Parts: sequence; C-alpha cells; structure tokens
Amino acid sequence: MRLALDTNRYSDLCRGDEFVLELVETSDEVWLPFIVVGELRAGFAAGTHGPRNEAVLRRFSAKPGVVILYAGEQTTHHYANVYRQLRKQGTPIPTNDMWIAALVLEHSLVLCARDAHFDALAQITRI
Repeated sequence: MRLALDTNRYSDLCRGDEFVLELVETSDEVWLPFIVVGELRAGFAAGTHGPRNEAVLRRFSAKPGVVILYAGEQTTHHYANVYRQLRKQGTPIPTNDMWIAALVLEHSLVLCARDAHFDALAQITRI
C-alpha cells in the first residue's frame, strides 16, 4: 500500500498508536505531504520539545520507503478540482487539507487521517 499520513496520524504514530504503527510497517511506501511537515514544524516551534520532535521527524523521514511529497503544477489542477467540488457540495474544508487531498489524488495514495471532513471527498481512499 502507498500510504499518506496526515498530521494527526503522524502524531499518533509518535505516541505509539498500534494501528498507525502497523499501517506504516506494512506499507510499501509512506508519504508525508509537505503541508503535513509544515504543520508539524509549526507545532514544534510553538511547543517546548521542538528540537527533540524535529530529530524524530528527521529520523522518520530518512527511513527507506518514507518520502516527503511536494506540490507541482499537476497538483494545482487537482487542488482546483477539489476546491470546485467542495464549493458545489457546500462542504468546505481547511485549505491545508485541500492541498493534502490534491496530493493524495494526484499520486493515488491511501490517506491515513482522523479528520472527518475528508469524508466530503468520496474519491479519496481513507484508512
């Protein structure tokens, strides 16, 4: 499985959540959207354990099969489609999550997230 982790699920992983740990260990690839990395680093900057959390993130992202996923031109087309769909449905979601959705759709990933607002995007496979 090609798995994308949302911010809350990365945090769950760091807290030792068995479900997320098993998913990560059994996935062929684990993708961290750049938005997730940015949200994590914002949390590190605001918290009291920033350097320690940064070190954990660096070790995790250096593991074989873990990739940080960046947006490109094609991502912007997926973002526009997600935006249009959500607007038509009347189900807005946070901007960062629209970017995550766009990356997941572009790269045909399975999204591991706890956020219920991703339910508004039926075309995303979620765990």
